[in-house]
Amino acid sequence: MTRLFLIRHGAPQSGWGEANPDPGLSPLGQSQALAAAETLAGLGAGAVVSSPMRRCRETAAVFAGQGALAIEPRVSEVRAPASIGDRLAWLRDNFPWREGEPARSWPELAPALHAWRSDLLQALAELDDGAAVFTHFIAINAIVGTALAAKQTIVCRPDYASITEIELRDGAPLLVRLGAEKQVGEVL
Repeated sequence: MTRLFLIRHGAPQSGWGEANPDPGLSPLGQSQALAAAETLAGLGAGAVVSSPMRRCRETAAVFAGQGALAIEPRVSEVRAPASIGDRLAWLRDNFPWREGEPARSWPELAPALHAWRSDLLQALAELDDGAAVFTHFIAINAIVGTALAAKQTIVCRPDYASITEIELRDGAPLLVRLGAEKQVGEVL
């Protein structure tokens, strides 16, 4: 059995649709990263694995300190087709996260999204016990949804720098503890 910690990145400097497609952390995000690092240290988290996106790397770096930080592209943002002009609209269509929006289910989604989710889960299966994985809202939903055998694409609303704990048994994720959920404001 492998225990893993999924950490959503801290609050970014800018949101979706703004000028910077790969923002770093805001001052709030930096303080969230510090709080997450302190919690992870108390949980006995070990190896540090991060999405290549700047907000994840900066969140992970606070916990890693001077230690090793492994970049793993398979735990990054969900991949949108290259032909998509409005990524935010595409995300909202496939992964509706707002209250009152009709849910989408994985069986409805394109094969490329199933491949992305499969790659994500395979990346987790290759990690050592106690790894801290710094990732994104949709990725955490894909993992937790698999753990819960849920068909919906959105099953939780992880807050910035929240820590979700899972166990892998024979490569399959099982939910141990869901991290703090975002209560107000936009999730992306």
